[in-house]
Amino acid sequence: MSTIETERLILRPFRESDASDVLEYLREPAPNCFVSLKLDTLDEARAEMAKRSADTEYCFAITLKESGKVIGEIDAEPSPYEPPMLCSRAAAGKGKDLPLPDTFSPCWMLNAAYRGRGYAYEAARAFFDYLFGRKGVRRIFAYTEDYNVRSQHLCEKLGMRREGLFLEFVSFVTDTGGNPVYENTLQYAILKQEWTEKQRKVRT
Repeated sequence: MSTIETERLILRPFRESDASDVLEYLREPAPNCFVSLKLDTLDEARAEMAKRSADTEYCFAITLKESGKVIGEIDAEPSPYEPPMLCSRAAAGKGKDLPLPDTFSPCWMLNAAYRGRGYAYEAARAFFDYLFGRKGVRRIFAYTEDYNVRSQHLCEKLGMRREGLFLEFVSFVTDTGGNPVYENTLQYAILKQEWTEKQRKVRT
């Protein structure tokens, strides 16, 4: 089981006892990309924690070191679109081992009551160190809505490059008529060598 420690935070796998803390910020999740995570009751939160507790490598609760309170979450998933995976059928047909995914997309969310204190950056920076240094990731990319300026600033502070703007890229909600509301989405990314160089400069 993996745990990440920073100056003020501990990032660790979720526990069922985290249900009430998580319910605080998932009653009204924002932005729209998190709407599918909405929880209405403590029982729903407990069930969700039971599912999350099975992932001990890439899904972490962001907790305050001083009190242990869960103030958010950060996780990462392998990209299904990276070129090595597109070639996996051919490799499998020749009896070769399939390549492990080396491109991951992180997602982060913080309880609104704890924003503006640098916690998101502190957690994300430690998580990126973990992915690049301990999990052998080659490339990290992130999506964010064009209206989510806070998330864009975090990506830029982490040293990620803005790689593109996708117009009407995805829909998470519908309007009053039941029609999908499409959002414009920005993509940011950073390579392991870029991250390593940035951290070297920060520490010197």
